[in-house]
Amino acid sequence: MPEQPPSPDRRTLLAGTAAAGAIGLLGLTQASAPASNATPKEHKMAATDSAIRPFHYKATNDELADLKKRVAATKWPDREQVAGDTQGVQLATMQKLAHYWATEHDWRKCEVKINALPNFVTEIDGLDIHFIHVRSRHEHALPIVITHGWPGSIIEQMKVIAPLTDPTAHGGTEADAFHVVIPSLPGYGFSGKPAKPG
Repeated sequence: MPEQPPSPDRRTLLAGTAAAGAIGLLGLTQASAPASNATPKEHKMAATDSAIRPFHYKATNDELADLKKRVAATKWPDREQVAGDTQGVQLATMQKLAHYWATEHDWRKCEVKINALPNFVTEIDGLDIHFIHVRSRHEHALPIVITHGWPGSIIEQMKVIAPLTDPTAHGGTEADAFHVVIPSLPGYGFSGKPAKPG
């Protein structure tokens, strides 16, 4: 009976599954433009090739004030007819969320956390794609692409960056290290918005 190959470990499996997605983003290694304060729309207009460009975002005070004003001006539907969530998110829940966004959420604190990480934009298939790319200090770290879902964002993925890029500081070993790429899906966050399906 022929000898069976050893079962792949977690690292090997992750390397194989991450490789295909990482090639598109990690195959381009040099940023070719200075950091920019341009909005995503301005970035799309400036994109001329697939070079990786550093990205920095700062909302204006007017934009934040306008957002709060629009949230506060929400016209609410009637309360749902059932006690549970079979008709969708309950009105009271949405009103609490809107109140939080209009009066308590600190975008500037969030903005600082995002901009403290290496952010980039590159054009893929004619659309600007924003991504965070944090390299591990460990020499043999593997690349991994972590994507958010609908209706999420890169923010919910940021908490895994430190444990993955610096596992030895979080109870792991150097063999657990990854170079992390977290893209904003098309139409979300700082990525461009598709103009057609596909």
